[in-house]
Amino acid sequence: MSLTVVLTAFVLVLPVELPDKTLFASLVLATRFPPLPVFVGVGTAFGLQVAIAVTAGSLLSLLPEALVSGVVAVLFVVGAVLLWRSATEGPEDAADVAAGREGTSFLRVATISFGVLFAAEWGDLSQLATAGLAARLDDPVSVFAGAWAALLTVSGLAVFLGTKLADRLPVALIRRVAAVLFLVFAVVAAVETVRTLAG
Repeated sequence: MSLTVVLTAFVLVLPVELPDKTLFASLVLATRFPPLPVFVGVGTAFGLQVAIAVTAGSLLSLLPEALVSGVVAVLFVVGAVLLWRSATEGPEDAADVAAGREGTSFLRVATISFGVLFAAEWGDLSQLATAGLAARLDDPVSVFAGAWAALLTVSGLAVFLGTKLADRLPVALIRRVAAVLFLVFAVVAAVETVRTLAG
């Protein structure tokens, strides 16, 4: 394993993921559930996605771009609708929110977190960047280590911020803001789909 390749992958993947939808999805999950199982689920999803990107990066690039962006658009529309509807359903009281977060099993929260992030990461810039690095640097283990470390750093930051936000802001507000952002991501993905099909 090459420390230089690990650092290269870390430095290239981290800034790609910081403003990304997966950071925000991790943050939203951490406002609803305890931080540790969210981090475990998100970290596992990132690990699997990085492994897929490293081992099958060249195959991923063969998928039609319009198909990937279209599926992502649909996923984000569904996510936006679910988040908006959940804003009026869940508990508003901070004590109720805390009880709701503690009342769900570790495995269930980790599984939910894994599923959300695993689905959201398909065709993501960080996944594509990781696949490209693996093909170019010819050191898949080091690329895996660097990319996964970058993604774990981002998810740890998001989970920490999500926990702090849940303690200070109304859950309904957080969910509505998240729904709007998910809708924005859906529109961006839809525009990419149309642009790809037209071009």
